[in-house]
Amino acid sequence: MISAYQQKLHDKVLEAPVVPAPSPWRQVYDYRIAVGGLLGIGFAVDPRSGHDLVMTVSTSGHGLFDAVTGEKIARDRDPADDSCTPEDTPDLTCPGLGPVAGSRIHIAGLFGGGLHAGTGDGWTVTVVSPEWPCHRVLLARAGGLPRGAHEENWWHVLHADYSEFRAAGFSPSGHTLAVATSSDLTLWTRTAARP
Repeated sequence: MISAYQQKLHDKVLEAPVVPAPSPWRQVYDYRIAVGGLLGIGFAVDPRSGHDLVMTVSTSGHGLFDAVTGEKIARDRDPADDSCTPEDTPDLTCPGLGPVAGSRIHIAGLFGGGLHAGTGDGWTVTVVSPEWPCHRVLLARAGGLPRGAHEENWWHVLHADYSEFRAAGFSPSGHTLAVATSSDLTLWTRTAARP
């Protein structure tokens, strides 16, 4: 049995359609970035541009994406390192690649770990599964969920009803929101793309 309050929240989430994230957020692509066999994701910072980077770890290797443009900037189809997947290390890290080679990236996903659930200026991300095993990703302003109305204080930005949910969270800068499922990566940013 759940309380009347819990039932009201449950119904509120179920009734909310998927909508675009509010300003200043913008989806990096109009579609999800396909990454088959995705195990997890992590964040780094490009030392050249200062952009957030998202590293993907999958059964097909590692990839590194610019979180502002969505561009794939590095790929390693066959990482040779013995600690190339998060479950092989006690701290759930993988070796960086491309501009962050030589560093270790913390990965969140199938093997555990976590990403930032909030930003310093009050945005939060919550993942709920009122119809498990499907997951809904909710972006909110401070205090937006459970208070407030959908599309005013909180937004249902992704419904993972097609693949297994892996991870959702913000980059340490708070400028990128990433959601990973077993088949794809979806990114939102509030950093302007340079022409």
